[in-house]
Amino acid sequence: MLRIKKLDIFIVKQFGLLFVGTFFICQFVLMMQFLWRYVDELIGKGLTIDVLAKFFWYMGLMLMPQAFPLAILLSSLIAFGNLGESSELTAIKAAGISLMQAMRSLIFVVCCIACMSYFFQDVVGPEANRSFGRLLLAMKQTSPELEIPEGIFYDGLPETNLYVQKKDMETGHLYGIMIYRRTGSYEDQAIILADSGMLQSTEEKKHLLLTLWNGEWFENMRTQDIGGSAEIPYRRETFANKQILLDYDGGFSMDDVSDMSHNAKSKSSKRILHDLDSIRHRCDSIGLQFYQNAYDYVLKIPVAKGEDSLRIEQQLSEGLNYDSVYAALNGEKRLQVMKEAVAQAQTATNDLVMKEDYSFYENREYRSHQMELLSKITLSLSCIVFFFIGAPLGAIIRKGGLGVPVIISVLVFIIYYIFENSGMRMARADEWSVWFGKWISTMVLAPLAVFFTYKANKDSTVFSMDAYKLLLMRILGLRQKRSVMAKEVIISDPKYLLDVKMLDCISREIEAYSDHHKLLRWPSPIDVFFRPGDDHEIEHINEVLEVVVDDLGYTKDPVILEELNHYPILATHAHTRPFERKWLNILTGLILPLGIFFYFRMLRFRFRLYRDLRDIVQTSEKIVPRALKLAEQNPDDVVAVEDLFADPSKLSKYLKNSQEEYE
Repeated sequence: MLRIKKLDIFIVKQFGLLFVGTFFICQFVLMMQFLWRYVDELIGKGLTIDVLAKFFWYMGLMLMPQAFPLAILLSSLIAFGNLGESSELTAIKAAGISLMQAMRSLIFVVCCIACMSYFFQDVVGPEANRSFGRLLLAMKQTSPELEIPEGIFYDGLPETNLYVQKKDMETGHLYGIMIYRRTGSYEDQAIILADSGMLQSTEEKKHLLLTLWNGEWFENMRTQDIGGSAEIPYRRETFANKQILLDYDGGFSMDDVSDMSHNAKSKSSKRILHDLDSIRHRCDSIGLQFYQNAYDYVLKIPVAKGEDSLRIEQQLSEGLNYDSVYAALNGEKRLQVMKEAVAQAQTATNDLVMKEDYSFYENREYRSHQMELLSKITLSLSCIVFFFIGAPLGAIIRKGGLGVPVIISVLVFIIYYIFENSGMRMARADEWSVWFGKWISTMVLAPLAVFFTYKANKDSTVFSMDAYKLLLMRILGLRQKRSVMAKEVIISDPKYLLDVKMLDCISREIEAYSDHHKLLRWPSPIDVFFRPGDDHEIEHINEVLEVVVDDLGYTKDPVILEELNHYPILATHAHTRPFERKWLNILTGLILPLGIFFYFRMLRFRFRLYRDLRDIVQTSEKIVPRALKLAEQNPDDVVAVEDLFADPSKLSKYLKNSQEEYE
């Protein structure tokens, strides 16, 4: 039976507070980005507070589903980063609670948020899109004078530049009006000046009625208007009241109202599924009709007109070649046939272009509905995917606050945005299938979520810089120097006599190894990549040497401590083959450039092993005399050195038991 524990409540509180804060931050960022698309509709238009409130309210409702994934990613990353940084996550794991058990309450919460995201996209979002579109249309057409800026020429009217010095937002009056009109040529131009005026939109929303008071009209007269005389170069009119009808279309028409209801973004999933079936049926009907027209056109091509048409059609029905029929015609009929063929080809081309445009429009409509339907699912699932990226990453990096988590969240969201935007563009252009274009971002991030969750549950150091540093040093053949320092507390002295005997055995084994294995010779590539090459002798020498160095590290003698640091750290496999796994060696050998690199890398390790073995012998020759003098002051037990040397684990166990007996 599932019970709610105090730990679940504690983690949910930690996550919930962060989620609320990060959600408003993400919502604000997305709204500011979205606002730039409509900044020209808002700045300097004198919009009232209630209109602006509706504008931002509808915008916020539309952008809420996009803010959910980013807020979940950032809040889960910070929450588990704080738990790891304060060692609370370590205490939870020490109590026998795994990471998945600690995340179970948040998994339920995130699933609820994902369902909420789908609800907003399916119910709230479509209505918000329709209301947002109607609001923009009302802002454009209710008060057209709001489009006219103050102090600069406005060129949004066809063939007219309008300058307004000042606007009265309460009465709608314009002051200091200057109009520059041009209709065709340089001769046909007019400049109108007026003290004040008012703009009103006509009923069909296609024209503006400009009423002017107390102004003058200057207009160039065309040559035909003045009878060829140049005595009157222009016409001047002074008026007290004048009305001018201006063409106006602010980018919206009454059809836009109906287009809002047909837009896929303003439909629910149920409505989209219904419309998809209708669009599919319409496309099939149109395609069948196009095919039937093409079929009938091919069968009923008229070849020629005149008295020979019946004879020619009869010859064609008997299977004669078109070239032979054309060759039988005289020059005039050939020309007539060519003209008719060109006309028919042009007609067929125009017909195909028209059908192509219509088919492209229907296909784009169908794909837009499919994309919107899949977006409702993928955007909801992204909430869960982002949680399984953010929570494990927070548990791994163990950094809270707004520093590292924000950087990682931005990087993850950029990756998601690139794949999501690219897939959407490719799917919209019919270059990718719709399902692949909309699911590619989820398919890329879902394996990352599984990987991070697995690594975090296994306490892996996937983001440990030391681990990557060691891996890079291993690939490049670099190594760290041995660092043996004096111990502050020494319970018992080392077994000097035993260590001396072990170093002597190591030196003799190195000498035998050097005589048998010629390290300075180049080995066969076949032996390197395609045959097993474990060097157990070097492994044994390294194990015994490490045990002896560890035991001598408890000495108080500074000379021995200094010499111990001269012992190299041996690489036990790199001088025989590149990798420990057989299939990796075979694959590396088959890939020629890669195989050449690793072959010369292996040669480098052979030469280095040759120097290392020589350094071990020389260092042992310096340590042994010093250790023998110390052994006289601290006599060791008599043990079977050969047995201990043959099994380094026995040597280590013997030294450990001796330490415990002394204690």
